[in-house]
Amino acid sequence: MINYSAGTVWSQQILSLIFNEGHRNGTENIDNMTRVPWIEYNIHNMDFSSRPSPRLFSTHLPYYLMPRDLRFRTGKIIYVCRNPKDVMVSFYHFYKLNPRIKHTINWEKFIDLYMSGKVLGGSWFNHVRGWYTHKEDFSILFMTYEEMKKDLRSAVQKICKFVDINLNEEAIDTVVEKATFKNMKQDPLANYKFLSYDLLDQSKGEFLRKGIVGDWKNTMTVAQSENFDKVYKEKIGDLPIKIVWHSNEETTP
Repeated sequence: MINYSAGTVWSQQILSLIFNEGHRNGTENIDNMTRVPWIEYNIHNMDFSSRPSPRLFSTHLPYYLMPRDLRFRTGKIIYVCRNPKDVMVSFYHFYKLNPRIKHTINWEKFIDLYMSGKVLGGSWFNHVRGWYTHKEDFSILFMTYEEMKKDLRSAVQKICKFVDINLNEEAIDTVVEKATFKNMKQDPLANYKFLSYDLLDQSKGEFLRKGIVGDWKNTMTVAQSENFDKVYKEKIGDLPIKIVWHSNEETTP
């Protein structure tokens, strides 16, 4: 599963629920970072090679840093793409919660850093372009955050089909219910409140904030949005990727 600050924690919850009956019925007390650990942030020092199959992982890595065997289609990848303006706003608030970032960054400065790719994870534009133009090299399912918001049940069913998991209607209902943003915020296994202060300082704000489409309009000025549109068109406008910028909008190029 790969995202660029595009619903990674949400996707962790969905996959944890799909693959683990104990997570669906509440009989197992295992947090999502343990169930679906980060490849690049192995904070529990797990021996990934000894984990039982199927092994689930999360990552923000670009395609060229992924394990080489994935190019032989030995594993399946779910790539979730979100409209980059909402990603930028979400990432800005995450930066404020990260105690390892010692200097304060205002919104205007963060926009410059994000647009130039000088943030954790690098350039959103390069990340999406890289994965999209190399999608034939992998067994990959491309999804968007916005389509998941619009019809979560259909998204869950699509994921189940891709990973060859057959759930009955009742189980799918449970996955959908427990994967709603409202329920995830209250779920101690999913909301990342289990992380220590030195990894995520949630006294400075909520890690799971709003989970809505188009929230960028509450932060970006008209001028900032128009400038972003120009950069988007220059860097990725040639790709046939459908982006939803507003909550009531159909997918548009």
